[in-house]
Amino acid sequence: MDLLSVVPVAAVVIIVLAVGFSFVNGFHDAANVVATMISTRAFQPESALIIAALAEFVGPFIFGTAVARTIGQGIILPGDATVGVILAALLGAIVWGLITWYLGLPSSSSHALVGGMAGAVLAASGPAHLRFHGFAAVLVVLFTSPLIGLFAGYWCQKVLLLLSRGFTPRLNEVYKRLQVVSAVALALAHGTNDAQKSMGLIAMTLVSTGVMRVFAVPTWSIGVCALAMGLGTAIGGWRIIKTVGDRIYRLRPINGFAAQSASAVVIMSAAVFGGPVSTTHVVSSAIAGVGCAERVKSVRWNMAFDIALAWIVTIPVSAGLAGAAYYLLRIGFHVFRRS
Repeated sequence: MDLLSVVPVAAVVIIVLAVGFSFVNGFHDAANVVATMISTRAFQPESALIIAALAEFVGPFIFGTAVARTIGQGIILPGDATVGVILAALLGAIVWGLITWYLGLPSSSSHALVGGMAGAVLAASGPAHLRFHGFAAVLVVLFTSPLIGLFAGYWCQKVLLLLSRGFTPRLNEVYKRLQVVSAVALALAHGTNDAQKSMGLIAMTLVSTGVMRVFAVPTWSIGVCALAMGLGTAIGGWRIIKTVGDRIYRLRPINGFAAQSASAVVIMSAAVFGGPVSTTHVVSSAIAGVGCAERVKSVRWNMAFDIALAWIVTIPVSAGLAGAAYYLLRIGFHVFRRS
């Protein structure tokens, strides 16, 4: 008997975990939004986190829920999105997120969730029940967006350097102030893209359990998931903030403004069209691109390599964790039923 037979309890558990995933996402990915403006001393850490948290809460209400539909309908066939599968996918993604946070490694919550969903449905039903076309499309977006971020950061920095010729070093103060705009834009983009992933899972659960007949994102889930992400960001993942802000490239105000602006454009563009991108990897690659625009040798490529390694292994590892979680849930459920 599948976990679906205890729908009322399981559905509540999934919604709680989905909200928890949003919190972990904000906590884990806070570095991406605030690290540059903290590193350039444009803001004090507490002020930076509060600004980011508020913008991340507002983002999903302004720019829609296209990413939630991609997550909720594009990877798993509707009939296979059982409570057990969704629960296992969330557990795999959350566990990997906590592991990489502990190690101080900027990994992708998006990659982890997509990998978790694939691993859970493969364990439950086999490869025939994975929407390969939708899954492949999501993978293309996830793996190309950091490359786009790299080029966007490079050219944004090049343009700013050209525009800044002939000015005194006092121009740094201008770029510090401009980081208010770029930081808010990046936080709005992050909230719009990342908070929607939990919304998609909640909507999928409500359809799976018969609460809703057709897929739709409830307004209350937008508010709850956005709030959870904002709270997670307000607390902040300091281990990863240090990695992103200091260990890829030593940032000056002009660099911070360039990296944030480039990242915001890439992430928001993807979110509007329903593409679930990794904020972590877009921001990290944009910082590397900014560094390349000034001096390639100054980029700390060993740290960039570690981030790229996490980029590559996150999907298979989170898929394995989710698959294992599904089997453990199924065994535990059978034991519970027999008792």
